[in-house]
Order: sequence, then structure tokens, then C-alpha cells
Amino acid sequence: MKFSIPIIAVLLLFSLNVLPQQKTSLFSVSTAKPVDQVNVFLGSSADHGQMSPAASYPFSMLSIGPQTYPKTHTGYEYLAKKFEGFTHNRFEGVGCQGSGGNIFIKPFLGSDPAQSELIKASEKAGPGYYEVGFENKIKASFTVLGKAGKHAYQFPVGAKGFYLDLGYAFNGAFVAEEHEVNGNTISGWITSRTTCGAGKYKLFYYLEMGENVSWKVLGEHKLIATLQSGITSAGINIALSSVSVAAAKASINKNAFAAVKAQSREDWNANLSKIAVNGDLESAKLFYSLLYRTMQSPYVISETDGTYRNTKGEEQKDKEIRYNGWAIWDNYRTQLPLLSLIAQDRYAGMVSSIADLYQSGKKDYAGQNEPSNTVRSEHAIVVLLDAYRKGYPVDFNKIADSLVKEVNGLDYKSPDKALESSYDNWALAEIFKILKNKEKADYYLAKALEYKKYWNKDFKDMRKNDVDRMQARGLYQGTIWQYRWFVPYDFKGLIELDGGEESYLAKLDEFFDRDLYNHANEPDLQVPLMYNVTKSGYKSQYWMHQLAADTVIQNYFNDNSRGIGSYIGKIYRNQPHAYLRTMDDDAGAMSAWYVFAASGFSPACVGWPVYYLNVPLFPTVTYNLPQGKTFKIETVNFSLKNKYIKEVFLNGKPFKKNYITQEDINAGGVLKIVASATPVKISDTENWISSLEN
Repeated sequence: MKFSIPIIAVLLLFSLNVLPQQKTSLFSVSTAKPVDQVNVFLGSSADHGQMSPAASYPFSMLSIGPQTYPKTHTGYEYLAKKFEGFTHNRFEGVGCQGSGGNIFIKPFLGSDPAQSELIKASEKAGPGYYEVGFENKIKASFTVLGKAGKHAYQFPVGAKGFYLDLGYAFNGAFVAEEHEVNGNTISGWITSRTTCGAGKYKLFYYLEMGENVSWKVLGEHKLIATLQSGITSAGINIALSSVSVAAAKASINKNAFAAVKAQSREDWNANLSKIAVNGDLESAKLFYSLLYRTMQSPYVISETDGTYRNTKGEEQKDKEIRYNGWAIWDNYRTQLPLLSLIAQDRYAGMVSSIADLYQSGKKDYAGQNEPSNTVRSEHAIVVLLDAYRKGYPVDFNKIADSLVKEVNGLDYKSPDKALESSYDNWALAEIFKILKNKEKADYYLAKALEYKKYWNKDFKDMRKNDVDRMQARGLYQGTIWQYRWFVPYDFKGLIELDGGEESYLAKLDEFFDRDLYNHANEPDLQVPLMYNVTKSGYKSQYWMHQLAADTVIQNYFNDNSRGIGSYIGKIYRNQPHAYLRTMDDDAGAMSAWYVFAASGFSPACVGWPVYYLNVPLFPTVTYNLPQGKTFKIETVNFSLKNKYIKEVFLNGKPFKKNYITQEDINAGGVLKIVASATPVKISDTENWISSLEN
């Protein structure tokens, strides 16, 4: 009986509904800032993204970040306690053991840097800044604004200084350097090998410390800057340039650290606010953390007066901002199309910079005189065609001969290369159509159509025992199953090759039913969208939602393994161990995939300004466009259980298409998607399908 009163009381509270309720926290741009939602530690542990929390700025070659022991490709491991020091550049999210890591600086106590350990005690970071406190009471803070950065240090009283290693680089990529010490400044240039070691880049720098610094040379590339023992705070200003030491010096920012940090934060917020989501707070945090990753590269390489260096190392000048630092094979289907929408003020310069590659000796990976770190540029021709059709100026006449030379030299030695090379042949055929050169357009269209013989040879018969084996038949980081779908330029022809729509659907169903899809890499990234070319488009809506926000089974990894420690769970998680094991973000490629899926539309085929629709992951998503226009996607009946599109309205009128265009988006307006928990299996929409018969 002694329990009767509390039980009755609890029941009464339940009936009155006055017990504390678990409420979902909501995010709105009207009450909070996107910049405050970003978790820069996402994907910064082990091989789960290869991202870092370095202080950075949109599209800046300068990022100041920590070097830990052990480290990942970007120099940092979230779980590491021991720090080696700090460096000033890195290529976020890419493979080949990473690259960058130039201008190494270690603050130390005492007289011997090697005997002064940096053990992490505290840490915090956000867009534009990073700070860490160590057990020895040193505290280091960094911020970046444009090409300029600032260090701020707190020291205990006693002997102290900075150890500099100008011959440091990730992955042993250092090549050469020259420097000059002048009073409290040091300046010069450094040459290092690019990502994957294919080429070399050269950066110029200017670095200044506080007064009363005494220098000691330890070796050819190593120095110590000793501070006075009574000093308890010290700062360093640094700036990078692709052009010259003088240009780097001109970029030095002498404003107070707090002011620079605040401006960097506001600039990041302005960029992140190009897309406004409203809905679940935790989902918004994930969204903006990934959107942040889409704006790290390519890098601005020109100065305020318009000077820049091309990939031959030649100094040039133009009023349009120039960029370098490409990972086009990785991100041409996701990050670059996203930038064509959210960075329209920059994208014309990026497109011109890609076209410039053809005038200064474009390589698939990198040349020997790159103006910045870079990765690779295959399918640049497709990006240029895509940009032109989105309204960006491209002077194809100027680079036509170089485009022809590149396409004529494409590799068909492996099955995947044959399909990828056909994509570029198709793009060149389309460019010659634009140039009204029918003879060459027809020639390269015929070359593109040759993909069919390669497809029939290697991808038609799926009964062979190697079709699910990584790198079988010389494939690059993929399987026959994963590459067989890589015909984005001719889905209509692919269906015919596969025996018609029913046979095509049966193979597509088998592909997903057997968990043969690999989201850890790019080769089959477009396949979840490929139901859209059939009567079963609702299955694309299912898979886009599932891969972006729900539990999946992943059997393939980038160490070319299959079925070893298969992963079950969500792919996109807002934590240091984000993504799948071995899944790199690849210069914003995988982050941009999520941003598109969460927005409710994704690129159908780069080269055509077309996007397939799916149910967004937020009740409303608004793209803030130039000239004050907005494109708002509203989801009626929003729920994560409602994965399917019931009907669509554009500006209040029924919209009977399974796709929208860049023109639709740029015109502004409201796209209303009515969501449903049950699929619409008989649809009356107009389905966009690529075809070489056009």
C-alpha cells in the first residue's frame, strides 16, 4: 500500500500530460546562424573522411592546422593527444596519404624543442579558427581571412620559442625551398610534390613575428626563433601567394586577432547562408558541417591586382579571379555542380580557370609548375560543357584544338576507362555542335557510340565469377557491377543494351538487393538516381533517402576489399568517425552529394543542366540566389518516413516532371513536393533520359 499514492500521482500526471516532454529541437535561419552549426571535427578521425579542423577560409590556399602523432592525410587525428606542431596548407578529404603540410611551426618551452612535449589538454574550433591548450600551459590559437592568417600564443614565464621546419611536408613531398631572415620576419618560397606525387607546386610566403626575436639556424631548412623569457603572449602573422613574396607580404593582416576571427566567421556565415534549411537541429548541424566542406577548394590563386601564375609557372594578369587545386574526377558530379548554384559569383572564374588548363598544358593529374597543390582533372571537358549550358561563358573556339588533342589521346585499355573516355567523346561532340561544326560533331558522336562494343564485351554478361571483385580486369577502385552503369550520357542506349527496361530494372534491383553499391568511392555514385529513367522512379527516391539518412549495408571499401567487416548503419554522421571506413570526402565530393540529396534534387548527367527530384530531408530548403532571388523547396507531409513523391507543384501549378533544370532554379520560386509513405508506382511524370540519339 505504501506505493499506491506515488503510482496514482504518476498516472494523474500522465493523464494531465504535464510530465516533461522530449521535444525535438528545431533550427531556423531566422533565429540562429549556419556558421554556429558547423562541426569542423566531422570526419577528422582515422580513415573516415580525411578532413581536418584547421582554421580555413572559403577557397583559400592557406589553412592553419595541427600536426598530431599519429596523423591522418591532413596531418590531424582527433583521438591523438600528442601534437608535433602546426602547418599552413593541406588538401582536405583526398587520398594518396595527403599533401601539403608546409611551413611547420612548433611552440616550445625551454631551450630544446625536441624535449618540449605538446600534449593536448583542451581543444575547440569552428569555421575560420582553431585553438588548442596543452598540458605545459601553452595555448595556441589561429584564424584565417583570405590568404592571410594569424597565430596567437599564450606561454608561461620562462625560456621559450618557436621551432620552424621549412623542409616539412606530408608524405615526404618536400622538394626545395629558399628563405631569407630579416629582423623579425622570414620569407621565401617552397616547392613540394602535389597530391599523389604526380607534379609539383610552388608557394610563396611572408611570415612576421613580434619584436625582439633572436634566430638560430639548426640546419639547411630548420631554425629556432627564441623569445624573451618574460614574454607570456606572442603572435605570428603569415600570408601565402602563388605569385611572389611581395604579393604575400602585401596580404599580411595586421588587425587584431579577435577582429580577423570575427570577420572570417561572418564571411563563412555569408557563404553557408547561400542555403537556408529549416527543421530538426541535429540534421541542420550535419547539413551545415557538410556544406562547409564543399567550400574548401579550389583555391584562389590570383592577387587583388589580378596577377596569377598559370600551370606553366608563367605570371599572367586578368580581372577575373583565378583558381587552382582540382579534384575533378572526384567531384565533377557533385561539388562543382553545387558551386554552380551556390557560388555563382565565383563559378565563372572557376570555369575560366579550368579552360586555362588547356592553354598551359593540361595534365590528367598535375604539371611540374602548379600554382597550388592539386589532385586531378579528368572530365574537365564535361565540366566546361555543363557550365556553358548553365549560362557560364566558355570560349570553346579558343581551346578547341587542345580539347581535340586530349580526347584523341584518351585511354581505352580497361573497361572503366573505355566508358569514361566515351563520356569525354560525347562532350566534345556536343561542343562541336555548339560550334556548328557538323563534321567533327558527327565524328566524335560516333566515337562516343563505340562505348557499346566495350559495354557488350565486359558488362553485359554478369554470370562471370569476377563481376563483384574489386579491380577485376584492371578496373580502378571498383567492380564490373559498379562500373556497368557508367553511361550517364546515354541511359536510353544503356537500357537497350541491357535487353530493355524490364531486364535493366531486374539488374538494377539485383545490384541494390545484393548490396553491391559502393558509396565509399565515386565510380557508381550516380546509380541510385538511375531508376528515374524508368517507370520505377520511386525506387530512386527510396535509395537517395536511404543512403543519405537511414541504415544501409556497405560491403565495399577503398582498400579494395569486399565483405571484410561489412558496415551496417548510417553513412553520414556528425562525428569524427563519420562516413564509411576508408571513405574520403574527396574535396567536397561526398559532402556535396549529401547536400543535394538533402535539398531534394541531384545532378542527372553532368553536361546537361538537369536535376532529378527526391523528397528533401528538411521541411523547407531555400537557395539564396543572385539578384535577391530565392528558390524554395517545401515538403508537404514532411516526415523521415515519407520518402516518396506523391505530387509536385512549381509556383502553385502542377509540375509533371521528375526533374528540374538550372534555369528553373535560377528563375526563383517555390517548388512544393508532397511526400508520402507509400510509393507512387504508376506515375504520369515526364522522365528525363539522356540519349545519344539527340
